[in-house]
Amino acid sequence: MAENTQIKLFDDKKVRTIWDEEAEEWYFSVVDVCNVLSESAGKDPGAYWRKLKQRLKAEGSEVVTNCHGLKLPAVDGKSYKTDCLDAQGIFRLIQSIPSPKAEPFKVWMAQVAKERLDEIQDPEQGIQRALLEYRALGYSENWINQRLKSIEIRKDLTDEWKKHGLKEGVQFATLTDIIYKTWAGKTAKEYKEYKGLKKENLRDNMTNKELVLNMLAELSTKEISESTNPQNFGDHIQNAVDGATNRQKCPNGT
Repeated sequence: MAENTQIKLFDDKKVRTIWDEEAEEWYFSVVDVCNVLSESAGKDPGAYWRKLKQRLKAEGSEVVTNCHGLKLPAVDGKSYKTDCLDAQGIFRLIQSIPSPKAEPFKVWMAQVAKERLDEIQDPEQGIQRALLEYRALGYSENWINQRLKSIEIRKDLTDEWKKHGLKEGVQFATLTDIIYKTWAGKTAKEYKEYKGLKKENLRDNMTNKELVLNMLAELSTKEISESTNPQNFGDHIQNAVDGATNRQKCPNGT
């Protein structure tokens, strides 16, 4: 999953979301929301949304015009453009779907937004929430400690990239692939295929050793960037290679 994309659960149903850092708000998959609220078990939520979309469009509803086509992961592990609405748009959409879950869903959405804003003000809250979630999933304490540390190091690295004007998306993914390819011999996609993963988070499926090796590679990349002050994307590519290569020298000190 992309760094800003998350899957939230409401009554055991998945709702794909994506965080807009500039606007500081969540966008929610309209199809997933329809699936939650329509209670159309066994029916295609995509078909339900298409039919509702046609009716709203005929009525001149702003809900349709305010939809954004954002890339979200699908069941096949690939990302596709999906109709998404911000919280205000979803609240308007809810008015068009008679459902006993409407009010509980509104409360849930407010809580999702609050948690994210709380994490922005105090990042430690996000770490603590992740800690509880990993424990609930049965991960060992040693693995959890490594995973949380890897999240911190990854954020430090991406903050360094942002400081130099790099953009999330293709540039971040390219540099990440270079780091993986250098120390593991595989790009992120190849690594996920190797592990038999689809939409699952790669790092959540790494062993303790893999987490440590990747942390060292990303930490080295960040430190090299700080010391060399890269001027262009080519410099960042070289730093990623050097960082992952230096990582390989760290365990035995050579």
